[in-house]
Amino acid sequence: MMKNAFVSGGAEGQGHLLARKLAARGWRVFAGMLPNARSAGFADVPAIIPVQQDVSDLASVTESAAEMEALLAGEGLHLLMNVAGVADVGSGVLENASDADLHRVFEINTFGQLRLVQAFLPALRRGAPGARIMNYGSGAIIVSPPGAGVYNMSKHAVHGMTLTLRNELGPLGIQVTTVLPGGVKTGMTANPFESTKAMWSRTKPELRAIYEPFLLNPTTQILPKLLEEKGSTAEEATEAALKLLDIARWKSCYTVGKDAAMLKPLQKFLPEAWFEAMLRATYKIPGLK
Repeated sequence: MMKNAFVSGGAEGQGHLLARKLAARGWRVFAGMLPNARSAGFADVPAIIPVQQDVSDLASVTESAAEMEALLAGEGLHLLMNVAGVADVGSGVLENASDADLHRVFEINTFGQLRLVQAFLPALRRGAPGARIMNYGSGAIIVSPPGAGVYNMSKHAVHGMTLTLRNELGPLGIQVTTVLPGGVKTGMTANPFESTKAMWSRTKPELRAIYEPFLLNPTTQILPKLLEEKGSTAEEATEAALKLLDIARWKSCYTVGKDAAMLKPLQKFLPEAWFEAMLRATYKIPGLK
């Protein structure tokens, strides 16, 4: 019997590629897509069924789950890939973050993932044992890049959700993990030199005077250069993520991408002070006065 998967964020980027690659591997894929999203679509892939979905809207998620349930016709869901997210909202130093941006990022990156888990668990239980949930976090939770604090906070919360779900759903035969991609070259990270400059243009003048002397170069030059030189393509990152499906018993998290491969081992084995010093040296940020 064909296995069923749901991939959120299917309109573009990694979500779009994951949906296509799962279909090529013989899955029937439901691809969550924002209404009126600009997308190449899936008309050329009969095994992919687009489903309108805004993960930041509970009613939209509920409707998308009902649509999928009708199409499943009693079959189970075997894989939920929680991919939809934003990275450029609320970027900048945390002192400058607005309440509206905080809420927007968490509504999509964190609460959106929980909404999907809640809405799709009845179908996932029918797919168990062997059903799986792959929540997309970020390698940012390991390296804490300056200027990405709001995004980083939202992705830490995603992994906290994963750790709890592993205890709650394991006895039901549902495995859960967090994927921690390193830098990935997609539309969300396009033009990093320009987007990071724009981040500072949105920062209050009095805060720019405080933070620019030591954070302007790291955020507008060093971090974008690292992404361009060491980041993975979406093709590479999605291939690495799908290889996780071959692992019989999942760990709580996995890094994917060539720049992220050594981050988790280094964080684990280096003393915290050494690891932080290594990151500051990479970003060229002064240490504590």
